[in-house]
Amino acid sequence: MSARKIEDAGSFQQVTIEARQTRLALSPGSVIVHKSGIEFRSPAPFSPWAEMVMTLQSPRDGGKIHCNGVVIACTGNKHTGYHVSLVFTGLSRQAQARLSAMALNQIL
Repeated sequence: MSARKIEDAGSFQQVTIEARQTRLALSPGSVIVHKSGIEFRSPAPFSPWAEMVMTLQSPRDGGKIHCNGVVIACTGNKHTGYHVSLVFTGLSRQAQARLSAMALNQIL
C-alpha cells in the first residue's frame, strides 16, 4: 500500500466489498483508502490472495467507483476482528482518474 492516503475514513458514504459468497457493507469510519488499495476491519477473515470486487461511493456527488482487488494481508482473530489490507488490481483509467480527482479535492 502507498503511504499517501487519498481519502480519510469519513470521505465515502459507503464501501461495499464482495468476495465469492461474502458481502460486506462497511461504514466510512472502518475504511482507509489509499491510491493503490484499501484497509478495513472485518468480523470474518479473508484468505490471502482472495479476489474481491469493491464499490466506493462518494458523498460529494454520489458517484461510485467500481474496482477489483486482492487481499495481501489479513491479521487478527475472531475475538477482536480482522484487519484486512487489499490492493487494487486492473484499475480502469476512469476509476484511477476519479480517485485522483478525489485526492485533489481533498487537498484543495
